[in-house]
Amino acid sequence: MTATQQPSTKQDILHHLLKQGQATAQALADSLNVSPQAIRRHLKDLEEEELILHQVVQSGVGRPQHVYQLSREGRSRLPDSHDEFAVSLLDTLAETMGYDQVSSILRRQWERKAVEYREHLGTGSLQERVEKLVELRKAEGYMAEWRSVASQDTSTGTALQFMITEYNCAISQIAESFPSVCGHELELFTTALQDCNVERTHWIINGETRCGYLVRSVEKAPKPSLAT
Repeated sequence: MTATQQPSTKQDILHHLLKQGQATAQALADSLNVSPQAIRRHLKDLEEEELILHQVVQSGVGRPQHVYQLSREGRSRLPDSHDEFAVSLLDTLAETMGYDQVSSILRRQWERKAVEYREHLGTGSLQERVEKLVELRKAEGYMAEWRSVASQDTSTGTALQFMITEYNCAISQIAESFPSVCGHELELFTTALQDCNVERTHWIINGETRCGYLVRSVEKAPKPSLAT
């Protein structure tokens, strides 16, 4: 492959990740009809340019896989026309109705989304619901993952605490103009995951590299015994 072809292939990789959300090197090679070795060289260059990032994912038996996704800088290089329209629309609404009114509308949107999440998650175990929530976030363009933390129910051996991590913001362009949408994410998770305490541990808006949420199972207090 000549040097003149490389920029085109890198653009193809960025466009593929923009459309698909995330992909492995092999999936990119198959989709773009480029050798895996060449794809890995391009991915290395793109990571050095901070246009993409990756997470290591263990899927079944075998070696972990690197899953790639656009970084915030990479996404800004390929602006999403839907995001641009949404920002423009919200700006127009803010000029017409006032910023506070638009913030109220955004809040109601998050409340409705939280109810939709909760219905989709169902009433399974906390781990099952956390896993479903992360899959929903991935489908919406978030580079998300979950893991259990040390605390366990001694009677069942099941985990009582989980960490949800998101390495990007799928609505970054909107959040830059209307940061309140990020503030509602904590409320979204709290409402979607019933009978849980959700605590934000990391926040991209504060300059950190990820958003993190610690999810704790709420232990029900024992019923008081009747006085004899």
